[in-house]
Amino acid sequence: MEQIKNEKLTISVAPMGAELQSIRDAKGKEYLWDGDEQYWNRHSPILFPIVCGLWKDTCRISGREYHMGRHGFARDTEFMLINKTDSRITFALHESEETLKQYPYRFNLAVTYRLDGNKVHVIWHVENTDDKEIFFQIGGHPAFLVPGARKGEEVKGRLQFDNVAPERLYGNVGGCIVEGYHKVETEGGLWHFTENSFADDAVIFDRSQLKRISLLNGEGHPEVTVDFKSPAVGIWNPTGKHAPFVCIEPWYGIHDRVEYAGEFKDKYLMNSLQPGASFMSEYTITIGE
Repeated sequence: MEQIKNEKLTISVAPMGAELQSIRDAKGKEYLWDGDEQYWNRHSPILFPIVCGLWKDTCRISGREYHMGRHGFARDTEFMLINKTDSRITFALHESEETLKQYPYRFNLAVTYRLDGNKVHVIWHVENTDDKEIFFQIGGHPAFLVPGARKGEEVKGRLQFDNVAPERLYGNVGGCIVEGYHKVETEGGLWHFTENSFADDAVIFDRSQLKRISLLNGEGHPEVTVDFKSPAVGIWNPTGKHAPFVCIEPWYGIHDRVEYAGEFKDKYLMNSLQPGASFMSEYTITIGE
């Protein structure tokens, strides 16, 4: 486990999956879920090279079928620490014999966490080291503690959106997307959620409808704010488990459509890189105001 800190925050990152495992403020207060396997055994996994599910865990690349589990393999693969300073830490992953069996592309994936005051910048860098065009999706899945919630009790909380009338997708048939948008009722962008809000799995927004989501405390002030530029975002809690967290997930990618039978490269919200080219983006976690 690696740790960096400044005067306001201390973060811990594990080499397995380059996963952020803790965000604590100067008083020692924790903001990230602890990974208790009774509820959900992760903290903030990196989703790569797919986001969410493939229809029947199968994709087609250049006429061949490949099989990959939900959210891809990066979250369960050991990364290498390649750089660490007082305020920044970077882990990297490249293809292996094992990954090539699921995903026939050569790549470098670097994940950087940078501290800046009360902000954590999560930076993704994907480089095409292959001799052909590569296709990929990437996303985050950080789980934040809901203020006032406790393990084993019904969870409820409030999220502030920067859109007063966003429309959601459903991804609840075989872990894949069904057609049609559905309006989410808010009070001027304030969304009250309970566990039942996630009875149909994640609440999904695409079409760049949202760029900022704040998890509010009991006084109505931001506890955690996530800012992102990604075209999609998912919000999730494992309904029925009484788990006291909510995930706010920036996605450059999304599930397959139900019964999708096309090529991997033609999936909705797919990203591509020519040989030698690279992709970089980030999202920001702000603690407090």
